[in-house]
Amino acid sequence: MASGGGYGSSNQKTDYVFKVVLIGDSAVGKSQILSRFSRNEFSLDSKATIGVEFQTRTMVIQHKSVKAQIWDTAGQERYRAVTSAYYRGAVGAMLVYDITKRPTFEHIPRWLEELRAHADKNIVIILIGNKSDLEDQRAVPTEDAKEFAEKEGLFFLETSALEATNVEEAFVTVLTEIFNIVNKKNLVAGDDEANSNPGSLAGKKILIPGPAQVIPESNRMCCRS
Repeated sequence: MASGGGYGSSNQKTDYVFKVVLIGDSAVGKSQILSRFSRNEFSLDSKATIGVEFQTRTMVIQHKSVKAQIWDTAGQERYRAVTSAYYRGAVGAMLVYDITKRPTFEHIPRWLEELRAHADKNIVIILIGNKSDLEDQRAVPTEDAKEFAEKEGLFFLETSALEATNVEEAFVTVLTEIFNIVNKKNLVAGDDEANSNPGSLAGKKILIPGPAQVIPESNRMCCRS
């Protein structure tokens, strides 16, 4: 399991750098999820993201230092020109929709199609239903999203960036899965390949085992700081 890394910079040696991209319609809360994870902050007057930005946070997974480099992009169409550069080298992706806005969920297949067209085909993907604190306004039943995630082979969690519910778990799920895949690869690979540059996965194939791995309810711990 991962233990929380600091929100600030760390002087320790970084064993791995994993690039993870956040995608989904604008105003679903991608930037809020990012700021909750990277700085443990939430801003009610968040402005729309212009272009691309990224944050980093270092975590410890199985005694190794893993730097998560999380990229956030504007969901608006006019910024789509950044697409190929945005996805390049990404080993994880978070597909985000707003549980109170049905169209943001209905657009997920299109985002997934774009992701699969531009990213490594073995990228680790989690589907995220954000704004779970607005249960009384829910427009997307959990079952609908769970069913879609299982069909497409995605992890799935509902989060609340406002209440800090499941945000940490979502990132830890993706980063731990990537970490396990990389370590399996390094065990299988010859020494030369394993020693070439363990910190970068760019251009390397990542094999994802098994079908959809939806996180069971019993494992969904709610951690609040």
